[in-house]
Amino acid sequence: MAMRMTVLASGSKGNCTLLASSQASVLVDAGLSCKETLKRMKAAGEDPQQLTAIVISHEHADHVAGLQVLARKLQVPIYMTEAAYQSWRKFTKDKEGNPARLDRREHFQAGRSFSIADITVTPFTIPHDAADPCGFTFKADGVKVGIVTDLGYLPYSVKDHLRGCDGLMIESNHDLEMLRNGPYPWMVKQRVMSRVGHLSNSALAEFFQKDYDGGAAFLVLAHLSEHNNHPDIALQAAKNALDLQGSLFESCALTLALQDKPLQPLCVG
Repeated sequence: MAMRMTVLASGSKGNCTLLASSQASVLVDAGLSCKETLKRMKAAGEDPQQLTAIVISHEHADHVAGLQVLARKLQVPIYMTEAAYQSWRKFTKDKEGNPARLDRREHFQAGRSFSIADITVTPFTIPHDAADPCGFTFKADGVKVGIVTDLGYLPYSVKDHLRGCDGLMIESNHDLEMLRNGPYPWMVKQRVMSRVGHLSNSALAEFFQKDYDGGAAFLVLAHLSEHNNHPDIALQAAKNALDLQGSLFESCALTLALQDKPLQPLCVG
């Protein structure tokens, strides 16, 4: 086993994924409460005491809700961009009502790789309405896993970073018709559909059909909207696109990330 990915939660109520190699265990985002994060890690057979670091994609609440308490409890390094950290501090207070601080923070920059034990982390800029949002690829022992959600579209630069992934977790947030006809206010609908919003089923399907290289052993569809998507619709859109690539889909495990419980660990390498 070179890399193991366990999706603890994915969706607008909280995002958190564990990525493990032979030498490191990294939490990607901390959108669940500390208590719930630890509970789900244990349910998935992961030991919180073995956690090496936490890496944050951006500062929106569904990605950082549990960060302050987790950082204090686990005392591990927190990796995030300077802009994301400063934005997080604006709406997060400590017990005295002052802007929160992360004592063991490490800042990274999009486009510059860094290492956590044997894992090489490559952050890259994604189009989303946050301070400095990033997607990531993680490499260890010759295996590459990509995690990218919360992006309005897939620019060439993102597609380039996702080439050669042995495992990939990628957003399939909404069905366009469900969103247009759904309960959200029009302003929110415009935000979700914008180029700094969230990736639709059809946009992901286009990527699978035209740009996906077919090398991943597993694909995880993530950050599905509760109100503007349905698991069957998201899966079918992805399957149809992959089927057009012939044998690519047959060799790949396709699954959905869940909001209410962790997925079984996915291993590659």
